[in-house]
Order: sequence, then structure tokens, then C-alpha cells
Amino acid sequence: MSQIYRPNRAETGQHTGAAAGLSKSGHAALVLLPLAMWLANRSAPLMLGVATIAFVAAAAASVHSGEMTTRLRRILATPLGLSLAAFFAWANVSILWSHDPVASLRMWGELVLPVGFALAIAASGRFRPQPAWLKALAVAIIFACLLSIVELASGLSQRATLGVGKLFGFVFNRPAITALVLAVPTAHGLWRSSDARRFNRLLAAVLVLAVAALALKSESASARLGIVVCMICWLLSLYLPRLMLAAVAGAFVLTMAMAPVLGIAAENWLPSQILNRFAVMTGQARIDIWLSFGEVARSSPLHGAGFGTSTSMHLHPLATEVSPTHKELLAVGHPHDMPLQAWAETGLIGVSLLTLAGLLLLRQLSRLPTPEMAPRLALFAAAFAIAVVGHGAWQGWWIATLAASILWFTPSDFRAGGLQMLPRSSAGDEWKASPLSSEAV
Repeated sequence: MSQIYRPNRAETGQHTGAAAGLSKSGHAALVLLPLAMWLANRSAPLMLGVATIAFVAAAAASVHSGEMTTRLRRILATPLGLSLAAFFAWANVSILWSHDPVASLRMWGELVLPVGFALAIAASGRFRPQPAWLKALAVAIIFACLLSIVELASGLSQRATLGVGKLFGFVFNRPAITALVLAVPTAHGLWRSSDARRFNRLLAAVLVLAVAALALKSESASARLGIVVCMICWLLSLYLPRLMLAAVAGAFVLTMAMAPVLGIAAENWLPSQILNRFAVMTGQARIDIWLSFGEVARSSPLHGAGFGTSTSMHLHPLATEVSPTHKELLAVGHPHDMPLQAWAETGLIGVSLLTLAGLLLLRQLSRLPTPEMAPRLALFAAAFAIAVVGHGAWQGWWIATLAASILWFTPSDFRAGGLQMLPRSSAGDEWKASPLSSEAV
């Protein structure tokens, strides 16, 4: 979302050194996020939190520390900010009819905390994704991909020798998705940067190849789907921007609306030849899960079963209304479909707020120049495609990864010498940052 803020003025003496050092620490934490996810595949919120502490401390140490609250208010006061805040509030209210309020509140915190971190980083005004940091992030993603590929190729022998982590190939699904989501703004920033253009573009190409190689090697069909959607959407958006915006918006609304009957539609319309090409848990079993949670969504369509109830939906009173053949699969933890999980937990009210937020975001993207809109739209489409067939909707690592990716998108008019913002607004010496940039979440 866009916001208005004043650029940092010159800081002197001890304040300057402290703020600069803390800012570097924050940048380093965000750069190391993909490597942390390779090592521990739920660590993205931790790294985002460490970066938040550093950036907020840097803002507090600067001579213009009071501007942070002003920026934050302006972010939250936008239509997108208000719609997201309304969803968070409704999700919190829905915990009142959850069968396990403590678990629901914990899940609500897992969703809201990374969003709060990202808002604090954006409001701090200290995050500056300059080319040097983009190069460092690209190298970190490449190394994370290579380390994951080596482990998968060796049958996880390194972890077995050290006796750490789960010895299953699926533990690299999250690092693969993280690499993809972070690679989009990184490759875009490197490709568009004006300094060392040949080297940066070579690094961007190596980055894309590394991410694609990990997606192919991993067990994550979601990562492979995300790459395909991202590449197609990015390419077509460069030549048919308005058509792609309309197509993505239409697909987004349709998918959100039909989620309660997704299982029925997939079972009736998806050819068996396509189903047979997927692994067991991404084929018929996934459809059976959608059928189970779809019955829950249809049994309480207005307000849902309560936020965060999917983790133990088989114990919820609404489970008694699910047919015996589908009730057992309510114990899988989540429906592997974000829109369906939103329907099952928060009902029509929650889904409407999320749909509104998505459309407001797409409207903001429509105002960007085509070269800047295309990668952001590609990220939106790829992330939504992954969420439709992948993991739990509110998992902290996923929200934190998306938040970090949004932060890494550079302002539209970036130059090697610093941050050049969009044209002056009516506020005189105030400036307007682009949507999905380092100053917008």
C-alpha cells in the first residue's frame, strides 16, 4: 500500500553511527532469512523479528524518531490497511465460538505478529534495499538452494549424521517456496539496477536457475506451480498488463467465491488423467480433504467455525454435521487451501474482507508503470496459486516470507546512488512511495 513520508535528513555524531549500525544489522537479518529457512524451516518469523528490532532501534536512535508513528498511521489509514485490520479484528472476534480458544488465539498471533513486524520495518524508514543488499540476498538464496539440493541428493545424510531435524524430504518444501517468493523482488531489483548491469543480470539469471532447480528437486508441487504461474504472469504482464490484471483479479475472486465447493468441482470436473500425474497427497487425497472442509464451510457459511480451528476441526461441534466418509480427514490439520480455510474458519464475513483487501492491492498495482507492475502481479498470482493448493493459510513462516518479499521490492524510481521516490505529492516536501515497496506493505 502507498503512504506519505518525509525523507531522512542528515544525522550527525553518535546518533548517525548507532542508527547506521543497527540498520546494517536489520538488513543482514533479512538477507540471512533464506539460509535460516534452509536450516530450520519455520524460522522466517524469527529472522523478521530480529530485523524489526534492529530497524526500530535504528529509527529510535535517529534524530527523526518521531516520524515512525506518523508513517505507521498513514499506512494503517489506507483502504488496504483498514480492510486488513478489519479482517484481523473479525478473526479475533470469531475466536469467541472456537472450540479451543487458546489454540485459536495462538494461531491468530502467528498470523498477526509477522504482519506487525513488516509494518514496523516499513514505518521505521530505515530499510533501504540498495543493490549491494540485493546482491547479498541473491547469494544467500542461491546458497540456500544449493545446500537444499545437496541434502536432497544425498538422502539427508548430513542431518542424519548430525542428528538434527526431521529426516524427510518434505522439510525442504518450505525453503523451496521461500526461495521462490524472495527471488521475485531480488531478480527484479538486480535486473533493473543501473550499476554493474551485466554482473547483476548474470546474478539474477543464476538466481532464477537455482530456485527452479530446487523446485524440481524438492517434493513441493506447490513450488513448481508457483514458478510456472510466476513466469507466465510476469511475461504476459509486460505485454498485456491490463488484460493480465483483469484475469488475475477475476481468477482471484472466482477462487475465493467457489472455495466451499472446490472439492466437489475438482472431483466432478478434473480429469483422472491429470490426477494420476500427481503424488498421492497432491491428487485424490487432496480433493478428499477439500470435500471434508467444504462441508464444514457450508454448515456455517456466515461466520465459520472460528479462527484457527482447522488444526483440530475433527473435535469441533460442526464436525458432527460432516458425513462419516469425510469426517476422518478433518484431523489433517488444515484444508491445504487458503480460501477454503478462510471460509471454514471465518465464513463469508472473513472471506469478503480478504477479497476486498486483495482487490484493493490489485488496484494499487494497476497504478504502477508496467515494468514495476509485472513482477508484483506475478508475485501476487504465484503466492495465491501456492496458497490455493499448499500449506495452512495462517502459518507464520508463510506470512513472514510474504512480508519480507514485499519489503524487498524497491521503489519504482530506484537508482544506485540512493532512493529516488515518486513525484512530489500535494503535501509539499513530502513524498509518495510506490505500492509493495520498502515503504509500503
